[in-house]
Amino acid sequence: MASRFLLLVVVIFTLLCRTAVGQSDSLLRPLLSNCSTTGNYTDGSLYQRNLADLLARMPAAAGDNGWFYTGVAGKGRHKVFGLIMCYADSNAMQCAYCLASAPAGITKICPGNRDVSASYNACLLRYSDKPFFSMADTSEPFTTHSLAIDRTDESAALDDGRWGLMNQLAKTAADSPLLLANGSAPYGGGTAPAGGMMHGQVQCTRDLTAAQCTSCLTRYIDSDRLWDWGQYRNNAVGLTIKGYSCFLRFNIGESGAFELTLPPLPPRVAAVPPPPPPPSPSVSTGLKIGLSAAGSATLFIVLGLAVGLLLRRRRRRSVRLQTTAAAAERKLEEGSDFFNGEPEMEDEFEKSMGPKRFSYGELAIATDNFSDEHKLGEGGFGSVYRGFLKEMNNLAVAIKRVSKGSKQGRKEYAAEVRIISRLRHRNLVQLIGWCHGGGELLLIYELMPNGSLDAHLHHSSHNDGAPPLLPWPVRHEIVLGAASAILYLHQEWEQCVVHRDIKPSNVMLDASFNAKLGDFGLARLVDHGRGSHTTDLAGTTGYMDPECTSTGSFSTTSDVYSFGVLLLEVATGRRPVVVLQDGTAVHLAQRVWELYERGMVLHAADPRLNGAFDAREMECMLVVGLWCAHHDRGLRPSIRQAVSVLRFEASLPSLPERTPSVSLLSSVPSFIGSELKFIKFDFDQTHNAQ
Repeated sequence: MASRFLLLVVVIFTLLCRTAVGQSDSLLRPLLSNCSTTGNYTDGSLYQRNLADLLARMPAAAGDNGWFYTGVAGKGRHKVFGLIMCYADSNAMQCAYCLASAPAGITKICPGNRDVSASYNACLLRYSDKPFFSMADTSEPFTTHSLAIDRTDESAALDDGRWGLMNQLAKTAADSPLLLANGSAPYGGGTAPAGGMMHGQVQCTRDLTAAQCTSCLTRYIDSDRLWDWGQYRNNAVGLTIKGYSCFLRFNIGESGAFELTLPPLPPRVAAVPPPPPPPSPSVSTGLKIGLSAAGSATLFIVLGLAVGLLLRRRRRRSVRLQTTAAAAERKLEEGSDFFNGEPEMEDEFEKSMGPKRFSYGELAIATDNFSDEHKLGEGGFGSVYRGFLKEMNNLAVAIKRVSKGSKQGRKEYAAEVRIISRLRHRNLVQLIGWCHGGGELLLIYELMPNGSLDAHLHHSSHNDGAPPLLPWPVRHEIVLGAASAILYLHQEWEQCVVHRDIKPSNVMLDASFNAKLGDFGLARLVDHGRGSHTTDLAGTTGYMDPECTSTGSFSTTSDVYSFGVLLLEVATGRRPVVVLQDGTAVHLAQRVWELYERGMVLHAADPRLNGAFDAREMECMLVVGLWCAHHDRGLRPSIRQAVSVLRFEASLPSLPERTPSVSLLSSVPSFIGSELKFIKFDFDQTHNAQ
């Protein structure tokens, strides 16, 4: 890591020196670029500042991460997503030069553009105001052919051999942590010149899944137009395809097998060739060179002092953090045990599989001693911090710190570790680790860059820092993801898990806006087939099954009710309980029922979408929401039935033609008042009341 950093320093210093002596290279231009033409940013805007911040940290961040980096800067509609990676056919010096030069010059290539993709000879660079991580871009790539001798007689064998080799490499790369592979294979029975060998190399950006990598590569491998054998079939010996999400190259015989150069070995300083000697100088040339050398030496001294001071400051800060962490660790060891009086719970934690037990010191260092700059938010039982785990390759995580002395927080902490540590599903937030002792309770999760669904539904606006409004296709996919998670909890795991607190603020969104259900502090494990269970009242007003509030019993149908309210909330963009200007409280389900019985259910759609939604999907989500949120448990569907209808694998249910006679008053907060009633209201009025 240090060697790569020094290599970047050498490259940047070389560029500075060239500028100082008047030998500035021309702007590094991409082989292929795609600059957006709409929605440009303006000079001095917040988006431009965020973009400049992201581009400035890309070279060093990629150098510390195997020549690959994805990052985000800013918030809301000014957020910038960026990716940079070196192609596998470049050496360390070429890679470092491209990492330093591409971000520095891209805004001159694409001035004012919010969405940019650029493919250079040694690296690729992308940034956008929309999330694109984990999404393969298979748009038109840059291609080059290598030409040589006439191979007319070998064209059929080349086609068969090339297709077989490249597809095998695509599968191998998908199974590789670096999404990278190379290899060789014979063709034509091995009777062709140079031993009849062909060589290939493939690579994908590391934000892709294995399936996405395979899809990107095979898209290019199967494209006869890209390979263009009609034009080059008789004398082509090689091809390179450089796309924005994957890269491949192919060669025949003469040049031998390709080598994997990334991540590269640390370069030796001696390998850097010295600059060529200048021509015989005149008096004026000698003076220029003397001044340039003096300027370069001064620049080198200043740069060296700056690097030295930076390293010294980092060392002092690291020592201070380690000292603080060690003191805290001793305090934890000396303090009373978190599970004092409950040794069986301690044993269960220690035997749990999957999540790791972290020391307090590790987490203090990861969060800069839980500084306010790292705080993401605050909840009912504690605060959440952003952290970076060095021992896990600087993995970005969210660390939940439960408030000291909170008995309810302690119970939720224990339930969360016991339950979620055993669950594995793509739509559940992953618990990475935990820490407890001496009153400190901490849970470590994978970081969700796009926050919660609640923030996007109810805090979206044109104000700085607010998240963008979710378009309908994204909402629909989020709902299907949340439904898949609940189906897993209720029916597909070894025990049935009743979540008991399903709501938008507990549906988290990853970088690609995939739904991840989290917060299992109120969850309970029950046996499959068991009926209702009685326990303490738990949940959130507006999402709680009315029967739970009156009897204290819960079951999977309680989760189904909460999911129904969530469906209505996503479709309408309104909270479940709304207080009007006259103080009257209404429940969302009641109003949607009234519109449904009048044949006007689509009038409940979120007006902020301006009609930009699939009417069939919208109607389906609203009707299934009413079905799930029915006051009578016996008339609600199972989560599997609800999922089948949402996926259009089953027809819409037949609901009562009239609004259910039993009110949902038990879902309304008690503090609103005693004169509560449900009335008909215009959705515009409720939006204004919010």
